[in-house]
Amino acid sequence: VMELTTKVHSLSLDVQRSNSEMFSVKPMHAHGRDCTDIKETLEAVTPKIPSGVYIIQPENSELLFEVFCEMDYMDGGWTVIQRRTDGLTDFRRVWSNYLDGFGPLPGEHWLGLRKMHSIVSQKNTRFKLHISFVSQDDSTAYASYDNFWLEDESKFFAIHLGRYAGSAGDAFRGYGQEQNQDTAPFSTSDVDNDGCLPFCTFGGKAMESCSVQQNNTGWWFNQCGRANLNGSPLDQDHSNQPHLYWDTWTKNGEPVSINDCTHQNWQIMSKSRRQATRGAAYMFNAHPNSLTPVEERFLDAAEYGNIPVVRRMLEEIPGLDVNCVDYMGQNALQLAVANEHLEVTELLLKKDNLSRIGDALLLAISKGYIRIVEAILSHKAFADSRRLTASPREAAMHDDFFAYDEDGSRFSHDITPITLASHCHEYEIVHILLGKGARIDQPHDYFCTCDTCNYHQKYDSFSHSRSRINAYRGLASPAYLSLSNEDPVLAALELSNELACLANIEKEFKNDYRKLSMQCKSFVVGLLDLCRSTEEVEAILNGEVDESAELPGRPSLTRLNLAIKYELKKFVAHPNCQQQLLSIWYENLPGLRQQTMAIKLLVVLGVAIGLPFLSMVYWVAPCSKLGKIMRAPFMKFVAHGASFTIFLGLLVFNAADRFDGSKLLPNMTVHDYPAQLFRMKTTAFTWMEMLIIFWVIGMIWAECKEIWSQGPREYLFEPWNMLDFGMLAIFIASIVTRMLAYWHASIAQSYVDKHYTDITNVTLPPEVEYFRLARLYWVPSDPQLISEGLYAIAVVLSFSRIAYILPANESFGPLQISLGRTVKDIFKFMVIFILVFLAFMIGMFNLYSYYLGAKQNDAFTTIEESFKTLFWAIFGLSEVKSVIVNNGHIFIENTGYVLYGVYNVTMVIVLLNMLIAMINSSFQEIEDDADVEWKFARAKLWYSYFEEGRTLPVPFNLVPSPKSAHNLGLGVKSLLVKLFHQHGVIIKNEAELSELGRNKTNKMTGHRYQKIMKRLIKRYIIKAQMDKEFDEVNE
Repeated sequence: VMELTTKVHSLSLDVQRSNSEMFSVKPMHAHGRDCTDIKETLEAVTPKIPSGVYIIQPENSELLFEVFCEMDYMDGGWTVIQRRTDGLTDFRRVWSNYLDGFGPLPGEHWLGLRKMHSIVSQKNTRFKLHISFVSQDDSTAYASYDNFWLEDESKFFAIHLGRYAGSAGDAFRGYGQEQNQDTAPFSTSDVDNDGCLPFCTFGGKAMESCSVQQNNTGWWFNQCGRANLNGSPLDQDHSNQPHLYWDTWTKNGEPVSINDCTHQNWQIMSKSRRQATRGAAYMFNAHPNSLTPVEERFLDAAEYGNIPVVRRMLEEIPGLDVNCVDYMGQNALQLAVANEHLEVTELLLKKDNLSRIGDALLLAISKGYIRIVEAILSHKAFADSRRLTASPREAAMHDDFFAYDEDGSRFSHDITPITLASHCHEYEIVHILLGKGARIDQPHDYFCTCDTCNYHQKYDSFSHSRSRINAYRGLASPAYLSLSNEDPVLAALELSNELACLANIEKEFKNDYRKLSMQCKSFVVGLLDLCRSTEEVEAILNGEVDESAELPGRPSLTRLNLAIKYELKKFVAHPNCQQQLLSIWYENLPGLRQQTMAIKLLVVLGVAIGLPFLSMVYWVAPCSKLGKIMRAPFMKFVAHGASFTIFLGLLVFNAADRFDGSKLLPNMTVHDYPAQLFRMKTTAFTWMEMLIIFWVIGMIWAECKEIWSQGPREYLFEPWNMLDFGMLAIFIASIVTRMLAYWHASIAQSYVDKHYTDITNVTLPPEVEYFRLARLYWVPSDPQLISEGLYAIAVVLSFSRIAYILPANESFGPLQISLGRTVKDIFKFMVIFILVFLAFMIGMFNLYSYYLGAKQNDAFTTIEESFKTLFWAIFGLSEVKSVIVNNGHIFIENTGYVLYGVYNVTMVIVLLNMLIAMINSSFQEIEDDADVEWKFARAKLWYSYFEEGRTLPVPFNLVPSPKSAHNLGLGVKSLLVKLFHQHGVIIKNEAELSELGRNKTNKMTGHRYQKIMKRLIKRYIIKAQMDKEFDEVNE
């Protein structure tokens, strides 16, 4: 045994000698307060600072001693306070050894408690404790604590640790309060402070002393705990019982064993960070009452979650100011909340006269600390629910309840707890606050002139605008929308439209409001995306649930109507929505949806041919099977499309007799009998024109019914309706002027019939003679000429109306959308175009108006000629000689050349290319999202055919149907019932009973709808929380 002991001792000396050779055993001449100070000093002299032994003298300390400085690891400047490498340095020591330290500094050593305390007790300096591990398979891990300090020797150098970070786990604090070694005093076998009174249980064994049980090594024991890096690798009885451990370091789910120092190593290091955490500093004023050491220690304990110290100071120091603040104006409650120390927060909330509770609540909400929020809300300060709806700017209900002042604050003065929780999308916190009665008040209208709005606008208009945005940001939060509204879909739709309108009103905050509007739209799309059944999709699209499949009529689609009105394109184009619309589109037409395009074209052709017969069947029997088929949206679309196609055919055939040129030349006249005036032949309506008039009257009636159903306001906001209105108005004007021309001709013909039987060689009065003149001699204001001009315009508009049905086709739909966007761009462009055009037109006219007859042509000599010349110059059809004068006025001519050249450069090169670029940009926008744009346009087209009524196409809609008479009778009956009720007559009839039945059904429907919405909201919240966790993991 003696021989073995001698060999082991010799081997230990060899290892220590080799370790010493790795680094200079002689201390460096560089001095400093600690290794960080030495590194910062030497960096100014040399870029490479070696690791090794240095001499330090901590601030306010007479002690001068050597330490090992690690200058290569993690930016260097680390003071090594303990290192384990070979396991041959004996750590079985008594209190006095641990006080002064032992072991060679380059190898395994313990720096000493007194030296450690002198280092970490320097003023205005905080130290970071870093423990690095390397396992036998070269795996690495570390544990780091951002605020490390020791109490003095009278408190047995109790350790204090800040926030943990690392990969080895927080073994110092373990898995529960009973295993927490933070704030524990240092213990050895002869000075026992481990708290084992009368005994502790460790590893299934009862013991009186952790140090004795763990091979007489010293450490900060508390009921033994989960960490001891000073342990000996061998037990006293040479068993395999480990005494070196850091139990939270795991690998593949198993703790990493560190009891064999020959294959593993670690070191405990500290690094200083100078900071002006107390007292006056640049940019910050010193607090009026400087902090006492006790208050500094109290704030530190609150900030770093030192529960025993906070509890002890609150209990043992009666005069302690719990509202003392640091240099940033934060008190202990705010510091504890900011660092998520729930237990410390609960201790502080028990104190009376605690300030800044409101700000602490806002801070906890902003960081998402739900348990701390619940703890603060349980405070008596929130017994008054007005606390949750009042902002720091509003009437103060408690002195310093919020930490708001003019110098600055963490939160804006208009932020309430529920608003902040909504901003942060904290669903659970929003739910808690709503349960306590908190609400976000709807901001007043932008143009509100109430006293409150006038005062805020006058006092600080910017703050007023920002408070409105913050309120809308809370209202538009998915968390608030989903949890505060009985109908979140309707609330989101209405709010998105309101925000879009505000974006156009408050231009300075346009992007903010647009972003919030898009957020509301995304919320609705998210709900639709979570639907798992047709019933759920119908609930979102209708805003109700049809509990009885036997009820007549199709779904109301009120929410879809709002989505189309407010242009929620992604919502309308969503597959779930499109699938539902498609099923309604082919209603009462089973199997047609799956047919090929050829079959569908045959159906369309059959409907077009049999349209009169189908209309008559529907007129006679609207509730028959064929009548139900005619009411299907697809069949209504086909019928109306076929009717309009026939109308266009009539327009074409009306001009068929002139395809090869008119047989009646402008200088020719004809008549059927000698006494007939020529104009009686030209002004009379042909049978083809009568059919056209018949169709126009039918379309007018259809538009009237649409105005009645939609209302004038909604009707005027639809561009296609304006096109229809313009087309029909021009047709009417053309027909009226044609009838006026016929009336004038009839009066003249009556005069002729009364006085003559043959007018071949008769001289007629001038007013009568005019009506037998050839077209060549008609006056420009002749009603027939005006009628023909208006008719030509109406024909062009009629054919352009075909674009309305193009969205039904996937190929032509995007083209039609791009064309519509192009027209909008042209109208925008026309503003600049007209300004430039007018400028040059008036300028050139003023220059050449005096030269009428003195130029090679009449260009620019009149307003009309100026307009023509400049307009056709855009297309390169005007001549350069338009600016030449004949009398040698060179200055005028040169000025004309310059202006004409500038005009061509400006209009042709600049403005036209700008228009091309605008059109190209608009087309690219549509192309980038062509599918969504097309599906949205198609849905608008489909929806126009979903409403009940308007089944019969033009002109068959002019014939009143029995169904119309029935509906008219019901309307009159309803009106009479209302009139009788106004006079106090109580009528109990079938209509009233059915109304009661409908009310009952509506209540049942509303209850079912609420259940579906709650189900969808739960899915949405779960998904949002999962997405948030996923994002945090990725970060």
